[in-house]
Amino acid sequence: MQSKLPPHVEYIIVGGGIIGLSIAYHLTRLGHRDVLLLERDQLTCGTTWHAAGLVTQLRANENMAKLAQYTAELFRDLEKLTGQPTGFRQSGSITVAATTARMEELKRGASMGRSFGLQVEIVDAAEAKRRVPLLDVSDVLGAAWIASDGVTNPIDTARAFAAGARHGGAQILERTPVTRIVIEKGRFTGVETLEGMVRAEKAVICTGLWSRNVAAELNWTVPLHAAEHFYVVTEAIPDLPHNLPTIRDMDARFYAKADAGKLLVGFFEPDGKPWGMDGIPRDFSFDSLPEDFDHIEPYLAAAIERMPGLADVGLQLNFNGPESFTPDNRFLLGPAPDIAGLYVATGFNSCGIESSGGAGVVMAEWMSTGVPANDYWEMDVRRAMPFQRNRKYLYDRTVEAVGNLWALHWPHKSPVTARNVRVSPLHDRLAQAGANFGEAAGWERVQWFGAPGARAESHATFTRHDWFRLSGEEHEATRSGVALFDQTSFAHLLVQGRDALALLQRLSTNDVNVPVGRIVYTPWLNERGGMESDVTIARTGDEEFLVVTAAVQRIRDVAWVKMHAKGAGHVSVTDVSSGYSTLSVMGPRSRELLARVSPADFSNTAFPFATAREIEIGYGLALAFRMTFVGELGWELHIPTEQTLGIYDALVAAGRDLDLRHAGYVALNTLRIEAGYRDWGSDVGDEDTPFESGLGFTIAWNKRDDFIGRAALEAQRGKTLRRRLVQLAAPEAVPLMFGTEPVWRNGFVVGYLRSAGFGHTLGCGVGMGYLHSESGVSADWLSDGDFEIEIAGERHPAVASLRPFYDANRTRVKGEWHKAGDLISADVRAARQKA
Repeated sequence: MQSKLPPHVEYIIVGGGIIGLSIAYHLTRLGHRDVLLLERDQLTCGTTWHAAGLVTQLRANENMAKLAQYTAELFRDLEKLTGQPTGFRQSGSITVAATTARMEELKRGASMGRSFGLQVEIVDAAEAKRRVPLLDVSDVLGAAWIASDGVTNPIDTARAFAAGARHGGAQILERTPVTRIVIEKGRFTGVETLEGMVRAEKAVICTGLWSRNVAAELNWTVPLHAAEHFYVVTEAIPDLPHNLPTIRDMDARFYAKADAGKLLVGFFEPDGKPWGMDGIPRDFSFDSLPEDFDHIEPYLAAAIERMPGLADVGLQLNFNGPESFTPDNRFLLGPAPDIAGLYVATGFNSCGIESSGGAGVVMAEWMSTGVPANDYWEMDVRRAMPFQRNRKYLYDRTVEAVGNLWALHWPHKSPVTARNVRVSPLHDRLAQAGANFGEAAGWERVQWFGAPGARAESHATFTRHDWFRLSGEEHEATRSGVALFDQTSFAHLLVQGRDALALLQRLSTNDVNVPVGRIVYTPWLNERGGMESDVTIARTGDEEFLVVTAAVQRIRDVAWVKMHAKGAGHVSVTDVSSGYSTLSVMGPRSRELLARVSPADFSNTAFPFATAREIEIGYGLALAFRMTFVGELGWELHIPTEQTLGIYDALVAAGRDLDLRHAGYVALNTLRIEAGYRDWGSDVGDEDTPFESGLGFTIAWNKRDDFIGRAALEAQRGKTLRRRLVQLAAPEAVPLMFGTEPVWRNGFVVGYLRSAGFGHTLGCGVGMGYLHSESGVSADWLSDGDFEIEIAGERHPAVASLRPFYDANRTRVKGEWHKAGDLISADVRAARQKA
């Protein structure tokens, strides 16, 4: 019997849920016909078939919101495009708030939606009752209404994608399980099935619940874990509107939607139940899990309180089915860092249906061109750290992850489960000093310091509570005296060999061919000129360089360097991150403190800015970088891990009479925003060019070596750009800013803040955001406009500038002494005086 499998295709999709089918559909829409989807059993048999089918669009950042908006728009037309009914109806959604904190979050979310072109209306309790009469609003403070949200039938929608994909030329084979993904010399080459092997150029893993294990077999970390997800379906409710809006009460942990004359009520409880710790059977298909009414009863009771009519209606179905959740509640999309041609799209945290269209188009474009169409770092699988495939870690985090979907998204909040995975050698010392820790890439990092012995806080608030005062004191100490930051989470890459310089010159916009002992800050670009990363490179030998990058960028950056090192000659790339701790000594008295613990000469003449030098310090040695991320005189000390405690103790002892202040990442962030320092992942990313980001000074046009992305930059060189990163301050605003706030110019939204905080030196809120203008964003365009920043629905006068509001000439960094207040820009000073 002849095999139905083709011997070779261009694209293989492993998994026939709605995500895999959407990718197949979108690949064919791009003109690709040589597409093969392989499903182990039947289409939608994993989790798609039992999904609730909600279609919501409000997301935490612009590109995620655009994916959700694209999905909603596609679902409106999908039946017409494919001939397959989907059951989609645009009935709107309403989210009620019964606490002041939730109301604040909804207002901020509505403003954020406006930034992304999504209309979110804040209504009062009476209007919420008018739109959804079955609600009890006696304790409701308000609600958010999104008219363009809706619901769809998951199975029918998946079938529509399948029909469209087949019509476009894709082949879809059911009951054809993939038994092995074949990797040869670091590249995907094909898949093996029971019927034979199929070779292919590229593949994407869309195996949902099974994805963690499928990837782990390839030594690839795709961190997710299954959890039980519960919903009930009532008996028929007379006169229930067919177009009933989706209802959410996030504090009560439930959602509800009309379902063929009945009401489906589902839950995202704070005490989730992980499932499948020992693996999920490959024959798990159209299956459900045992009921657990005791587990959901408190949340069902809360739903009845909000919708009293439910008390008189029986339950027809009590359903429990698995969904997969990721440690940070964000999707997992993109390429394998170490396997060319292999991608993944999974981990949708119960948002797979409403994200399917967007995920499909993103992955089809990414696989087709090799680069994402936009900045999807929030969802990029390369943010995952190797330890995150640990099953005990995933199990414990998933208990919390289910509820975190709807828990209040407080500023500077981190999960509380599965912590202390990666800790600095100073962790216990810092805890004794009053550290409040957050988590980044698994690292325990200090957010701010409280009083020693005080109860630690797990997050900040929307208002000026203790965290604000304490981080503000750290901010001010850095500007006026000396502060100590533990930045041990930095990643360190050692690049060595006779061709190391040529490799780094190829990657870097700046000129890395500097004398030994010099430091270069540089972006690394993709071919379209977007910033794949920004790094600090110290030349530590004729053929040796130490690259320092952020913790969250480690896997991505290692993969980027190693990919380009292939065929680059005699060069090696080694991740030496675990060998270093980093302490940053920052502030106008940093030189004085270091001179007390080291015989090195820290003067401007002997130790100028952008110098790296090994120094004796305490009883040990450290590689000292004269660099700063806070806009002050300072040094980063890169210390062999085993020597860190002794050097820290020496610094603390020597700094007592200097009022040395421990400081955390909240202060680090407000300091760097005030001084205009960009943060990759917040202010810059892989769709932002150095010109757009205000980093044109990092481009060494005259260096002999060509660099990736140069052609794209040449096209922008000397042009007035329509999109630029701008500094913004709100001198009169009382509410705090945290990022994503819309920016208005002359009554029109022209952008939003990518990052924001309170500038304690400026005395007001400050942020950075990309502003847009068809005529070009220039200093004249800024000065001619009346700007406002919208915070939680209220607009506040703002000042806009292309230059930092604090010490724009970097005098403090150069070691010159001026009072901090004298370095505030004149426009902010004038606005503050007026306020």
